[in-house]
Amino acid sequence: MFNSVRGIVAGKSDEALFLLTGGVEWEIAMPASDMARLPDGEESRVFTWLYHREDSMRLFGFCAEERRNTFLELLKVEGIGPKGALKIMGGIGQEELERALESGDLARLEAVPGLGKKTAQKMLLALKGKLVHASKLSAVASPYADLVDALAEMGYDKRAAAEALRLAEEGLPPGLAQAEKEKTLFKSAIVHLSGGG
Repeated sequence: MFNSVRGIVAGKSDEALFLLTGGVEWEIAMPASDMARLPDGEESRVFTWLYHREDSMRLFGFCAEERRNTFLELLKVEGIGPKGALKIMGGIGQEELERALESGDLARLEAVPGLGKKTAQKMLLALKGKLVHASKLSAVASPYADLVDALAEMGYDKRAAAEALRLAEEGLPPGLAQAEKEKTLFKSAIVHLSGGG
């Protein structure tokens, strides 16, 4: 299926981006906050998800893969459909949404337009710990994604594991082989996460 579409931003409406690629203009439903990050008339890459039912087909788009992942997680919450997920994402920023979910800030979630108390409670139950901001993991996730996953399997929070690995990397002696580097990072991260660092 489509992973992304690259083309020229030909226009925007309240709910959709128009992307011109290879002589075809795509109408892509997007959160308003994502659309705002894509400049008119310039080439952009849009990460996509296709909604397909017997009577309808709609392409949804996002400015980053992380945003699409958030959308797909929101769809898992009972009572939230594609349109509702877009509205939620347009009403609260990525990091703010993550903070509200991690801290259990029900009042902040309820303040999002179109999100009632019951749905906000369902979001807290279903999504706490599921959304990890990619930029916070970027320094660690690409070379050390396996280590983050291994620490998460041991019961540590992914975000905390990523931060522990980042800190451990700063104290690494130069010239270590990759295997030795990973072993040292892993041990150091466990010490830090256990309160010894």
